Amino acid sequence: MASYHKLGQIPHKRHTQFRKPDGGLYSEQLFSTEGFSNDYSLLYHTHPPTQIIHTDEPVNVAPVIAEEKMLKHRSFEGFNIKPEKDYLQSRKPVLVNNDCHVVLAAPSGSMDAWYYKNADADEMIFVHEGSGVLRTMYGELPFGYGDYLVIPRGTIYQIHFKDTHNRLFIVESFSPIRFPKKYLSKYGQLLEHSPYCERDIRAPQNLPTFDEKGDFLIKTKKKGMLYGIHYGHHPFDVVGWDGCCYPFAFSIHDFEPITGRVHQPPPVHQTFEGNNYVVCSFCPRLFDYHPQAIPAPYNHSNIDSDELLYYVDGDFMSRKHVTRGMITLHPSGIPHGPHPGAVEKSIGAKETKELAVMVDTFHPLQLTVEALAIENPNYTMSWAE
Repeated sequence: MASYHKLGQIPHKRHTQFRKPDGGLYSEQLFSTEGFSNDYSLLYHTHPPTQIIHTDEPVNVAPVIAEEKMLKHRSFEGFNIKPEKDYLQSRKPVLVNNDCHVVLAAPSGSMDAWYYKNADADEMIFVHEGSGVLRTMYGELPFGYGDYLVIPRGTIYQIHFKDTHNRLFIVESFSPIRFPKKYLSKYGQLLEHSPYCERDIRAPQNLPTFDEKGDFLIKTKKKGMLYGIHYGHHPFDVVGWDGCCYPFAFSIHDFEPITGRVHQPPPVHQTFEGNNYVVCSFCPRLFDYHPQAIPAPYNHSNIDSDELLYYVDGDFMSRKHVTRGMITLHPSGIPHGPHPGAVEKSIGAKETKELAVMVDTFHPLQLTVEALAIENPNYTMSWAE
C-alpha cells in the first residue's frame, strides 16, 4: 500500500542523528517487505532491535498435506474447528499452496507472555467473531466483527481479545498483500471507481513506548518452523515511525458493492490481491435491475483458478444448507453454479443480505489433515438432488 502515515516522534531528515533526552541515539530501522525496492517505513527504537539473548529449539509447524491432487467440489464446516487458548495452536491450515495458506482459528485466549512474527508471509486476518486490540511496534489497532487486519510479514505483534469467543479466517500470503491495481492511480491513490477509499483504511493509533529490559520471547515462523527468539528489550520500544508499510484495518462493512442491470462477475467484489490469488468481499447489495434479470450467478467453469468461498452471515440463494463459517471449494477444471432450483427461486428478488469472503487462487489448493476432519462428505453430489 502506498498511503503515507506517521505516528510519534521522528527526526526532520531520515538517516540523521535522532537523540534521546539523555543524549543517546535512537536506533533507526528500515522496514520493508521487498528489500529496498518498494514501500517501506522507518521506525525509531529506544534500543537496537538486534539484541538477541537466547534462542529455543525450533518446532515444526508446517501443514500436513492429506490430498495433494483432487478434482471434485468440497465443503468444510469451519466452526467445527475447536477453540484453543493458545493463539498459535488455534491456527489450523486447511487449504494451502505455494502462494498462500488458508487458515481457520478459534483462539479463546490472548497473547500475554510472548509475541509473534511471521517472517514468511503477510497475514490477512478476517474477524468473523470477537473483538479486541492488535498491538504492534507501529501502535494499536482496535478491531471487531467484519474487520480485515492486514499485517506485513516481519511485523511483531500481540492480539488481545475482549473475551474467549473468537473466530478468525486467515490468509497467509507469500507475496505482499496489495490493493488491486485496477483501483489505483499510477501514483498509488485509490481511484474514484474503487469500492473503498483511503478514508476507510484505519492505520495504527496510540503509540505507547515500552522502555523495558528483560527477557522478551518472540515466536517467529520461517519456512514451516517456529523459532523461539528471546530479546533483551521490549519489542514495542518505538518512539515514532513514518512510511507506507504498516499494518492496517479495513471493515468489510465499508466495502461499497458494485451492481448493474444484469449479474456482475466476481471481479467487481475484489478487495485485495497477491501473486496468483485475489480476495473478494460479497456484501449486502441490491440485485440486478434489468426487467428480466436472473439474480442467481450463472454456471461457470473455473479453468485456471480454484474458487474458495468462506460464508460469514446472511442468506445465500445459490446454495443449500449454508452454515456460518462454512468453506466451499470449487477447483479449477470443472464447472459449478447454483444448486437445483436456485435460479428460478432467485427471479424477482430485489436484494441480498449475504456476507462472505472469497479467495480465488490461480494454482491448485491442497487439502490438509485438518480440512478432512471438518469436511461435509456429501457436498460433491449436492447438485444431483
